[in-house]
Amino acid sequence: MTSPLAVEPPPTARPNRSRRLKGLGLVVLGIALGLALSVAARWPRSEVVYRSDQPASVAYDDDAKHLLALVRRSALLGESRQIFVGRDPSVSYGHWVDIDTSADSVRTTEWTTSGVRVLFDTGHELFIPVKYFIGGR
Repeated sequence: MTSPLAVEPPPTARPNRSRRLKGLGLVVLGIALGLALSVAARWPRSEVVYRSDQPASVAYDDDAKHLLALVRRSALLGESRQIFVGRDPSVSYGHWVDIDTSADSVRTTEWTTSGVRVLFDTGHELFIPVKYFIGGR
């Protein structure tokens, strides 16, 4: 028979250790998720490294002002470059051309009534016919 004043033994340390380990695991998981979200928020990233505006001396049938941009895109698996030609100044909607070069600089851009020619510092040359970037593309 137990007396009403009997003292129960103190709880063992195992539940406290288990709680600490769970807490530590949650902290580590939270840090890992925070780092993953931070990295994901920065990738992919686009940067216009060169821009050329259509000169007033050249006009196209759509009567719009066009621009050409060399865009460097950084992603988790590397970088790529694209040429954009269009009339959207935010460089989001227009004609895109993937290029296989590491060049971040353009030597010259020549706008003509038949299209636009880009000469890179590497010596490569690219011509984009006008039919691909007029009319809202």
